[in-house]
Amino acid sequence: MSRLLAVAVVAVLAAGCGIEAVSGGATAAAAKQKELEAAKKTMSEAQQQIGQAVEQVQKSAEKAGEADK
Repeated sequence: MSRLLAVAVVAVLAAGCGIEAVSGGATAAAAKQKELEAAKKTMSEAQQQIGQAVEQVQKSAEKAGEADK
């Protein structure tokens, strides 16, 4: 009977470690998801800034072209 009890205790402890590993993995995945969302937002903002800069350069070039005429 004590052998069965020892096996049961080991099984419970092993299951506890598995649950800890799964919850740790889920926490890491959630953190990576937030990181990915923040990176996407940063990329979108950078693209908008680049677009605005391109527009300003084009306007400046048009003004310079009109001044030459």
